[in-house]
Amino acid sequence: MYNEIVMDHFSDPRNLGEITDADAIGQIKNTADGDQITVYIKVKDNTITDIKFKTFGCGAAIAASSMLTVLAKGKTLDEAINITNDDVNDALGGLPEQKLKCSNNAANALHDAVVKYRAANS
Repeated sequence: MYNEIVMDHFSDPRNLGEITDADAIGQIKNTADGDQITVYIKVKDNTITDIKFKTFGCGAAIAASSMLTVLAKGKTLDEAINITNDDVNDALGGLPEQKLKCSNNAANALHDAVVKYRAANS
């Protein structure tokens, strides 16, 4: 059902965990299926220098969260806010149609973290 990229990010998630002294934390809950994604970011000179995630959800949600962190690390805040859920899905090589809803929150959690960071540092 899942391709090799999805399985790789599910079985060996990148940037899993939390940053205890994060500059901002974004969180999204999907009430339809119970998935919850939390993204922690460290920012220096307007660039995401570190990013970690914790996800409670299915394999697709974990893989999407992992891929999101790969896409966002080293990006400016402007670049990060422009990462879409479609970008995450494309980078994963596509998810089965019935699992797209599971991946459609990863970028939203990052956006929440960026918005919170900007609000606290403006």
